[in-house]
Amino acid sequence: QVQVVESGGGLVQPGGSLRLSCTMSGIAFSSYFMGWYRQAPGKERENVAGFTRGGSANYADSVKGRFTISRDNAVNTVYLQMNSLKPEDTAVYYCKASRWDGIYWGKGTLVTVSD
Repeated sequence: QVQVVESGGGLVQPGGSLRLSCTMSGIAFSSYFMGWYRQAPGKERENVAGFTRGGSANYADSVKGRFTISRDNAVNTVYLQMNSLKPEDTAVYYCKASRWDGIYWGKGTLVTVSD
């Protein structure tokens, strides 16, 4: 059974940092493309960061220079380091694993950036 579990969300002040983690089980993690998405209240889900087929990272313009995606295949985990957080980063953050034969989503972790 495939499980995708995000963690690390919470309340942080503007300018602060958080690191999100997404751990997967039940699949061959290293063969999946991994990405982070977010959905703010009243808005559509949007891509935040991910890895290209060549293995390099790409980012939404709104988070470039502030967020960093990384993965550790040894522990089946992808991370999202978020620095210089802004109130507009407030959203539920989701992890997505995709491959030619399937897509898996986690249930999300809430990030709130507020005073």
